[in-house]
Amino acid sequence: MDRPEDQPGSPATRSRGPGGLGLSGKLLLLTVPLVMIAAVLLYVPAIANFWVNRLNDRVAAANTAALVLDAAPLGMVPDSLSREILKSINARAVAIKMGQQRRLLASDNLPSAIEHDVDLRDMTVWEAITGSFQMMLETGNQPIRIVGPGVGNAQFVEIVTDELPLRQSMYRFSRNVVVVALIIGVLTAGLVYLALHYLFVRPMRRLTASLVGFHENPESSARIIVPSQRSDEIGVAERELSDMQRDLMSMLHQKSRLAALGLAVSKINHDLRNLLASAQLLSDQLASVPDPRVQRFAPKLVRSLERAIAFCQSTLSYGRAQEAAPDRRMLLVEPVVLEVRETAGLANDATIAWVAAIERGLSVDADPDQLFRVLLNLVRNAAQALESHASGDGGPQQIRITGKREGAVAILEVSDTGPGVPQKTREHLFEAFQTSGRPGGSGLGLAIAAELVRAHGGDIHLVEGTIGATFRIVIPDRPVELLSIRSERQRA
Repeated sequence: MDRPEDQPGSPATRSRGPGGLGLSGKLLLLTVPLVMIAAVLLYVPAIANFWVNRLNDRVAAANTAALVLDAAPLGMVPDSLSREILKSINARAVAIKMGQQRRLLASDNLPSAIEHDVDLRDMTVWEAITGSFQMMLETGNQPIRIVGPGVGNAQFVEIVTDELPLRQSMYRFSRNVVVVALIIGVLTAGLVYLALHYLFVRPMRRLTASLVGFHENPESSARIIVPSQRSDEIGVAERELSDMQRDLMSMLHQKSRLAALGLAVSKINHDLRNLLASAQLLSDQLASVPDPRVQRFAPKLVRSLERAIAFCQSTLSYGRAQEAAPDRRMLLVEPVVLEVRETAGLANDATIAWVAAIERGLSVDADPDQLFRVLLNLVRNAAQALESHASGDGGPQQIRITGKREGAVAILEVSDTGPGVPQKTREHLFEAFQTSGRPGGSGLGLAIAAELVRAHGGDIHLVEGTIGATFRIVIPDRPVELLSIRSERQRA
């Protein structure tokens, strides 16, 4: 199977653009000059060392010739032999210094003046480098005098020689060094390029191709990168990118589901609103029937239909971006709790015990319709949990609602004796489509409840360490404005 970066027209190729140099080309352009710079840095001390060694060779040959010439009695060495000795060591003259005496042992065609002197006895590295390049850049065949340490009783030895043979040998050495450096540089650059290409460039291409492909179709799981087993930074980047792509794909699927749900609500809203309006007209006629039972339930039916029509009118249940701002007022909690019980169908349910422990006269500063929806969602969730739990165990089934006030804060709790909330769903407990574990559930009840409570400036959370599940709702009173109180007192 071809890799994405090797396929024609792949995202990685398109992202680089026409005529783009690419990371590989830039890496090659960076590697070659660096290798050449390293070769130059190696050549400079190498040519200096070669030059010094050649000079030392001449000094060593001069010391050998000096031993031969000095051992013969004065004037006993024929001129022809002296010239042969000087020719063998490529010298024009050889001299030594012993004590305070300086002796010229042999000479042949000695120039009248010598412009260049090289003293090897105390030469520094910098002098060796500058001297070698100075000789290579000169022209002609000027004689030079080389001074080096002597042997035996000699303090030093001097040799006069031509610089052209030295320069030519340095040229040959430089040519060989350049050829070898080019070969080594090309091989080194190639190996470094291949190593970096396979270690870094190819993985980066793979990451780039995955990013571009995922950008084109973020809802496709086929575009998610499969991380390798590398333990370095590239492996960490691949794993983090894979996790990020999966989270983003899940989020997009959730957003798509929300959009589909909103569209579905919008489609059914018109027809459902008309049906509810017809039912409201019939309920108004029922209100005129003198039957006591009808008179008892007709107002509640009318109120439920009005609330349902209001829900359809505002396209609730995530059919819009956000809920309407709450119309807050001080209201008693007990009537709302009683209406929730009857709406949930628990008033006549003998299988589930209902316990309401509300402080007498407890009031809460809230929107009555939104508080009703919050409690209804929690009570329905509790009832559904008890129904699913009943098939597995015959323990007591109970829904309990408690309420109290602590200063300017009203606290309500809805608890049940069901199986509780699974640990794996607690992290996303109040997120849409995350907590529904029953067939047909939408996973919106707790999300809606949390949104409505937070709109009141309150908080809702799961209480830990209780039997079943216990949700605590905290709704603070609105802050009192002193100006409004003063205005009311003045009007009074």
